[in-house]
Amino acid sequence: MKLEHTYTFDIPRDIVWKLIQDEGVLKKSIPGCKSFSRMEDGIYHAEMGVSVGPVKGVFAGQVQQVDQEEPAFYRLLVRGKGLPGEIDAVASMRLDEVDQGTQLTCSTEVQVTGVLASVGQRVMGGVAKMVLGQFFKTVEKEMKQLASHSE
Repeated sequence: MKLEHTYTFDIPRDIVWKLIQDEGVLKKSIPGCKSFSRMEDGIYHAEMGVSVGPVKGVFAGQVQQVDQEEPAFYRLLVRGKGLPGEIDAVASMRLDEVDQGTQLTCSTEVQVTGVLASVGQRVMGGVAKMVLGQFFKTVEKEMKQLASHSE
């Protein structure tokens, strides 16, 4: 399944780059995040609770940042397991400067197994878009709070 999501932050690209990779910002912004901790440089362990329609459960897994081209691009490799199945995803994150601030385009290729696969691509696509939308709105809120505290 392929997904693409675009979000525009009214924040400069160098700040978005720094904060979109901040462990504290990510932990507060990932919907249903139960834990998010650095295992080693660029590799994180995460636990996330999901409860959307027929998709319910806790996923534990690993998120790794690779191919970083600061401040414009990086990829995320995501592997997670839970009772509803397994997720294996690669997300390309491109940050472009635009008049309004920074446009982040997330292009994702996702493979799922178990109950996740059985609910169908349309349902999973809707769930994924909702989770991504919540994530980016919360990330922007966290970034603005941090930016206002550092001024």
